[in-house]
Amino acid sequence: MADSNDGGPVLAADGTPLKKSLSRTLRRQKMRALLLIAPLLIFVLVTFIVPIVSMLLRSVDNTIVPNTLPQTVSVISEWDPTASDLPDEPVYEALYYDLFLASEAKEHTKLGTRLNYEQTGLSSQFRSVGRDLDEIGEDQIDALEDLAEDTWDNEAFWFDLMRGGENAENTDQDVLDRARARLRALTGDAFTGGTGFLPGAEISALLPRTAYEYASFAVFTAIAEEDVVAEEEPWESVKIALIQELQAGADVASYNGFGAEELRAAQDMLADQPQPTFKEAFLEIDQGWGNPQTWKTLYVYKSPYTSGYFLNAADYQLGFDGVEARPENQQIYIKLFMRTLYMSLIITGSCILLGYPVAWILANLPLRTANVLMILVLLPFWTSLLVRTSAWKVLLQQQGVINEILVWLGFVDDANRLILMNNATGTIIAMTHILLPFMILPLYSVMKTIPPSYLRAAKSLGATNVTAFWRVYFPQSVPGIGAGSILVFILSIGYYITPEIVGGTDGVFISNRIAYHISSSLNWGLAAALGTILLVVVLVLYWCYDRIVGIDNVKLGG
Repeated sequence: MADSNDGGPVLAADGTPLKKSLSRTLRRQKMRALLLIAPLLIFVLVTFIVPIVSMLLRSVDNTIVPNTLPQTVSVISEWDPTASDLPDEPVYEALYYDLFLASEAKEHTKLGTRLNYEQTGLSSQFRSVGRDLDEIGEDQIDALEDLAEDTWDNEAFWFDLMRGGENAENTDQDVLDRARARLRALTGDAFTGGTGFLPGAEISALLPRTAYEYASFAVFTAIAEEDVVAEEEPWESVKIALIQELQAGADVASYNGFGAEELRAAQDMLADQPQPTFKEAFLEIDQGWGNPQTWKTLYVYKSPYTSGYFLNAADYQLGFDGVEARPENQQIYIKLFMRTLYMSLIITGSCILLGYPVAWILANLPLRTANVLMILVLLPFWTSLLVRTSAWKVLLQQQGVINEILVWLGFVDDANRLILMNNATGTIIAMTHILLPFMILPLYSVMKTIPPSYLRAAKSLGATNVTAFWRVYFPQSVPGIGAGSILVFILSIGYYITPEIVGGTDGVFISNRIAYHISSSLNWGLAAALGTILLVVVLVLYWCYDRIVGIDNVKLGG
């Protein structure tokens, strides 16, 4: 290192200012340290942070409703559920076009499943309407196809009509882009690639809904089904859109493009035909569409995000006029949360009472004997959790080993055997046994660091054995109790296999309900909301513990 002669900055050996050189060195050290812990950070991010964020998003996600029924959601927003029992015809019309595309993409059943969580029966209602949508307006479609041979039932004619003829000069890319966006939102697929079709600008201006529905048909046919659009007959929804627009007075008289004569003839014929009635058709398919509650459920859950899952997790529900309590016979989640916390505390206390003496004995025995006994403590870890729980099922049942021994010893009458399983008692016994090693190990590691000379010094000063223990030994073992309690309590809150097997109706935890919604009912939104609430409860309890006891007092030894 060289010194500056003129009072300037101190220079390093390579001639750079010393401050800059030190900063560069520190920066390199920090980068090296960051690279060393980067694998751990990535692992934590992928396995812990991302799942939690995903759970939080899923607990409020309701995009399936507006993505599947975009037109219906837009129209039903103007409906006042308190002013009338059922919405008007435009809502049923929008529902028809939305559901037709959804049924072709096989997405309508997912929507039915989602809404069935809020109103029982909607799942079958959506399935039934998906099967019979092509029958709506059947008479008008037959009349249109019978008007001219090889015209309105001809795939090539429809293709040329919608693109404005072979030599169409102007096209409407916006219609095709909107159709792609609609399908992308509905199915989640990219829907990129060519379709071999572009709507004609003139026909799009004349028949906007027909062009839009045909564009949706073309995109789905070309990309999802990988068929040639010109060789496939358009969906019934396209034909219904054409019939509606012609009956509504589309100005085909001034249109001179491809199919102009056919359009004029169709409009003249359709003037004598009744208009499609979507409301009546939906009621014929399923009377559920005449149930005001169906439409109120759609109205309430039309937004892309909802608080409904969290309200359900707290035994409330989202009504069209605000938050309301669920029926009393459906209020189970608060009870399960309270039971989970209460029984977890009991299990933690049981582990302290049973684990403390064992840890004390291990810490004060000769090392060789303590090591042999420690193997017995660790032995349960070498056995499957399911096997250990099943063993307790054998032990606790009324004809099991424990009751047989009690009857044999005469402590229990054969006609009045103890009921130790399928209740809270069975859950507490089995989980205390399973989680006991998680209490013993932290206690043992802390007790092993307490010098025996402290007790001898206390006794030499006149303290009894009990006084020496409570005034000297026990306070030094409290950090181990804290560490073991946190470990056992958090583990017990999340257990669901053991309560499921031995808990019955009165011994299950909230985690059992979460597992049910994930694996059986597939209501992942409610499962995510329950999991989020459980996570918040654990964090609040952890914060309270830190404020009262102090997390710094929790040690694993040393």
